[in-house]
Amino acid sequence: MGRILLAAFALLLTAVPVLAGETVTYEKDIKGIIARQCILCHDAKSPTMEEFGRDKEAFTKKMKGPRLDTYESLMVMVKGSDAGALMRRLDDGKNTKDGKHGNMYLFLAITDAGRTANLEIFKKWVGNWTLKRRKELSRKELEGIKALEK
Repeated sequence: MGRILLAAFALLLTAVPVLAGETVTYEKDIKGIIARQCILCHDAKSPTMEEFGRDKEAFTKKMKGPRLDTYESLMVMVKGSDAGALMRRLDDGKNTKDGKHGNMYLFLAITDAGRTANLEIFKKWVGNWTLKRRKELSRKELEGIKALEK
């Protein structure tokens, strides 16, 4: 019984339910998940995506990924110069041929249920969940990415 209550409590701490039909925004939904789950390695002292790309190995050793502490920095990985990167990293593997999840999927929450819930919130926010890279995306696919700020 104690384990069930602990798991339920952990889910409440990591996943904010989004009602069907409700609009998901960065300010209302995504920012909080990032603050709880990602900010330790992706804070204001982290490199920009461009800086990270120049020395991935050194930043990774320091446990510093690209900045995700603002809407603008996150959008680089959603539909900016590195479009699709966020989706590839957070994907649960259900969208890949080999079933392998993205390298940041496990950090979405501490439980499977929490990860599933948070991933669904990200998917709803993005709208056009794609694992393609920027150069592979058509104009229509890029326009299908919602990722509203407010």
